[in-house]
Amino acid sequence: MRETAQIASDLDPGAWHRLSAGNGTKGARLHDWACLELADLDADAYAEGLCGTSTRGLMIRRVADGDLAFFTTWCPAGTGIETLVSLERHRWAIEDRFETARNELGLDHDETRSWHGWHRHVVMLAFAMLAAIRTRANATPPKKSPDEAPDLIRWSVQEIRHIVVRLS
Repeated sequence: MRETAQIASDLDPGAWHRLSAGNGTKGARLHDWACLELADLDADAYAEGLCGTSTRGLMIRRVADGDLAFFTTWCPAGTGIETLVSLERHRWAIEDRFETARNELGLDHDETRSWHGWHRHVVMLAFAMLAAIRTRANATPPKKSPDEAPDLIRWSVQEIRHIVVRLS
């Protein structure tokens, strides 16, 4: 079997599509993308209740300096490359959230390696709580009438993290 880099170099220039993988800090992240369907499979053979034909494929991303990234796909036959690139954009967002969770909650130091599985879920729940608090903290507060109760105590992310670590 040929290596994936060889497959990418053998592609016809017309197989590449310049598409945006979403906006980054410097604007649209434009890359060249190509997608190859490798095998059509009956979806019901892999997941009961699914119908139709699904395709195993290879998606290739080429950035401006020529570096290549490869992704396997499993999707309904005929799924367009625009849809696949859009889904890839969401994968980046998910990976970013996991990295933030590891950094903010100590998972990057293997502090949870010996805990049971359910305890790991509690850490992720704490991350979800921090994200919700951050979202509310960054929102524009509604205007208050003079006779409303005073604000509650505002905690920083570090204070909340300290409490979560103490409780677990």
